Formats: sequence, structure tokens, C-alpha cells
Amino acid sequence: MSEKKIRVEIITPVHNRRDITLQCLRSLSRLNTDGLEIHAVIVDDGSTDGTSEAIEREFSDVEIIKGDGNLWFSEGTNVGIRAALKHNPDYVLMINDDQVFDSDFLRYMVDTAEKYPHSVVGSLLLLWDMPHKLFQVAPVWNTWAGGWQFWENQTVWTIPKKPWEVEIIVGNCVLVPVKAIHEEGLMNSRRYPNFGDAEYTPRLKKKGWRLLIDPRARVFCQPNTIPQRVSLMTFRQKVDSLVFNLRHTQNLRRRFYAYIDGAPNRFSGLTAFIIFFVRLAKQKIKNNSQAICKEEKDMAVVFAESIVED
Repeated sequence: MSEKKIRVEIITPVHNRRDITLQCLRSLSRLNTDGLEIHAVIVDDGSTDGTSEAIEREFSDVEIIKGDGNLWFSEGTNVGIRAALKHNPDYVLMINDDQVFDSDFLRYMVDTAEKYPHSVVGSLLLLWDMPHKLFQVAPVWNTWAGGWQFWENQTVWTIPKKPWEVEIIVGNCVLVPVKAIHEEGLMNSRRYPNFGDAEYTPRLKKKGWRLLIDPRARVFCQPNTIPQRVSLMTFRQKVDSLVFNLRHTQNLRRRFYAYIDGAPNRFSGLTAFIIFFVRLAKQKIKNNSQAICKEEKDMAVVFAESIVED
């Protein structure tokens, strides 16, 4: 009698990236699934570019759930997880669709999760245009440096050779045991419409789950899109983006929540945010001519003025 296969549900929310999404699914279709039983759930959050129809034509076995365009990343992921749990998996793999995968990455992640009980496993994220270079892997918390510090210039040759423990797993590709989901719930999509992973994996760690990165599990990611500079926005756009719109990449209120919730404790989170904010204020005083400093100056001014007005 053959051993029972480990069941993994793969979920991702998508929106108007048909070709990128299809590329992702094609990559997943080429996985080595020896010992695994996998099933994919795509949450199509209001796409108007024919994403769902294209998936149905090419991948009839993929489950599609349609949203109205208001789910965004965190609740879109939650919707996918709720659907995935109905299939009684052992693990849920949360991914982004702007990625391609080494054929053995999932087997390595499951192997690590099985070898290290009570663990959540992240893959090794690499840039697909520079496939030797790490992308958002294993940030380190430093209160006195103003929060999360990302590794600089790390490559596949400079990292540990075996799975290593980290403080947070960036949510591009995370394997979560179903037990962890049942115990600790889903992402906080109300506070984090986007970037729910900034709170989710630190929460799991605080509840006793080990966070591990498996260096064998290689996933190649599209580089981040650079958002519009704050200095180029109108004042109204600045206030909306930095204070009110929690979905915005540069939103300072969301950053504050992530510091408070994602830090080792609330005191260190608050302290780090104050340090971060003071640095922005100093940038304003110095009136540095460099573009990045001008952007941070505007962020500090708008956020400070909004607090005074409140």
C-alpha cells in the first residue's frame, strides 16, 4: 500500500494580470508532485481583462472564486483560504501570481515543514531578472534603526545552506500548516487591506510557531513596481495616500499598525516608529535635495499636519 500523499492547497488573489497569472499557473503545472496532492484556488478580484475566462480555458482543474474588486490582497487571500479548507488539506500555500517556481520548490518546503514540527515555511525569493539575488527575504527587526531592516546584496551564495529561523516571512510564498490557521485564524484584512503578511507571520511566531526559510525552495519574483513619488502628488493625494488610504503602498497609518503588530512587542514597535518619524522630520529640516529625501520630507509634513488637524 502506498503512503498517503500530503495535500497542499495553493491560493492566490489576482486582479487584471491575465498573462502574469497564466505564466504563474503554467509554472505550477510543471511542479514535481511526487508524494504530494495539490489543488489551486484563484480568487479573481474583479478582473476585467478576461483573467477568469483564460484560466478556465487552459486550467480547467483550477478553482476560481470571483470577487467584486474590493477584496485586495489580504481579504482575497482569506477568501481563498476559506475555500481551500473545504478540501481538508494538510497545508495551505499562499503565493503571489507574479512569480515562477523551481520544479521542486514545494517538495522542499513540505519536507522542511514535516521535518520541523510546528513551523511555517517560506521559500527563497529571488529576482527573476537577477536570479542569483535575494528579494525581500528574512528582514531583521532593529528598534533603534527604525524597524525592519532588509538584507543588502545577499545572493544564493551568501545564505545558510540549511533552513534557518527568521523573525518574519514576507508573504510572496508561505507554506502554512492548516493547524496554524485553525488555531490563529486568518489575516487582519480590516487593518491591512494589503500587506496583511506584515502582521500575520509575526503573529504566528508570537503564538509559538517557528518561521523558517528553506534555501532549496527557489521562487523567482517580478521586481516591485516603484510607486509614484509623494513629492509629485497634490496635497489632497498626499493626505489620502499617506493617512487615509490603507491600501496605498506608502500609507503611514498602515506602517504604524505594522510596527505595533509586527514588532517583538508594542513598546519596541512604538519606539521604532517614533525613530522612523523623527528621521523623516530631520529630512525636512535638512531640506536634502536628493529625490528620496524630498519624498520622505513630504511624508512627514503631511502626516504631521493631519495629526494636528485631527
